[in-house]
Amino acid sequence: MWPSQYQDRLASWVDLRHRCRDQTLDLAVLEINTWWFDAPWRPYYLHWDDRASWPDPWQLLADNHYCDLARALGILYTIDLMDRTDIDDRYIAETDLGNLVLINGGKYILNWSPDEILNIQSQSIVIKRSTQHHTIRAYT
Repeated sequence: MWPSQYQDRLASWVDLRHRCRDQTLDLAVLEINTWWFDAPWRPYYLHWDDRASWPDPWQLLADNHYCDLARALGILYTIDLMDRTDIDDRYIAETDLGNLVLINGGKYILNWSPDEILNIQSQSIVIKRSTQHHTIRAYT
């Protein structure tokens, strides 16, 4: 269940990052994806054209509204702040399948469904636009 108070959400998110730091990458990305799918959904919270004003991770948790783009951003922030050495690249992509988080050249595709990580070839996904983790202004 998603915590209703900000302090509880923050503590749960910190705990998630600590647990996932020591897991295999397969298990870590699945747990992160599943955790973010518990977030309360709200349509049209963030938009690609407003990238310069996307919230930082703490503001995202405080606002507590998650369209599929906001959820993807939360997934990306979670992965970024774990500093795992087995993750080569990661980015959010607006695709024909929705806003997805692609990791390690598309080996792991998150934000597709709650308990599932896609591992289809990224060539079969039509990417409309994307942003790499280091280009998000919010906390760099």
